[in-house]
Amino acid sequence: MYSVGIDLGGTNIAAGVVDFDTYKIVGKASVPTDIPRPAEEIADSIKQVVLMALVEGSVLMDDIVSIGIGTPGAVTKGGVVEFAGNLGFVNTPLGELVSERVEKKTYVGNDANCAALGEQVAGCGDGVENFIAVTLGTGVGGGIIVNNRLLTGINGAAGEIGHVVIDMGGEACTCGRAGCFEAYASATALIRETKDALIRDRKKESLIWKIIDGSLENVNGKVPFDAAEEGDKIAKGVVDQYIHYLGIGCANLINIFQPDVLCIGGGISKQGDSLINPLKKVIDEERFTKGTKKQTKICAATLGNDAGIIGAALLSDEN
Repeated sequence: MYSVGIDLGGTNIAAGVVDFDTYKIVGKASVPTDIPRPAEEIADSIKQVVLMALVEGSVLMDDIVSIGIGTPGAVTKGGVVEFAGNLGFVNTPLGELVSERVEKKTYVGNDANCAALGEQVAGCGDGVENFIAVTLGTGVGGGIIVNNRLLTGINGAAGEIGHVVIDMGGEACTCGRAGCFEAYASATALIRETKDALIRDRKKESLIWKIIDGSLENVNGKVPFDAAEEGDKIAKGVVDQYIHYLGIGCANLINIFQPDVLCIGGGISKQGDSLINPLKKVIDEERFTKGTKKQTKICAATLGNDAGIIGAALLSDEN
């Protein structure tokens, strides 16, 4: 038995045919999202990439039980995307548009929620009932699973953990608030702070300058970690501050939900122990339950970009 999971992004539409018995992807395909364009044309491309993935996996459409789509934005029951700015969706009946094209039951969910569901079922959260995924990218995304059910709220917008304020009156956030978790713990924030530190380094003493060939345009989320590993003080200061803010936000989530596992995903999670070990120390200092025997496990996500595809394929009437 198979389902097709779709990861609908601003750049690409990725599809994977997922085997329900193993939670493995047996066929994958991708096409450009090519925005801006009408939702109907995006739905046409989704059908195209579904068919491509089926061919790649040698699976027939008759063997597909359902289609699941992970999309940015708030998604209501019935597969309506209330708003997804980068895709141009406003009260867009995405589920209906795709279903009438592929003639299969189609479910739609928030992309971060799908990634959390994928990790909980087939990744680092395998076997646990209470699970939180924090995704560090352009922003900070999140998915919260309580008692094996995605927490979506009354309007499909629950889990927007990036927009919890951790520093009142702090850095401006894209959502219009100030001091949001996202403004301090996203890859965007890490890049901003690295550039600011380099601008203050007028004598250009930091090793980072060598790594980026003297151009601030070459700064990415990996650069400060690489320089810090080599003992660079400026890089270490940037990384320590970043992990401190990340730890505060994660500790807040743990204090509220007390999940079995909290995982860190996104490109920054590839730093592995250089990120996770100091993050654990910050969380240990900030968590409310310092003296209890049962503690939330902190780990890096394991599925990478496949998490969203697998999670989307698992969408159903039950979640």
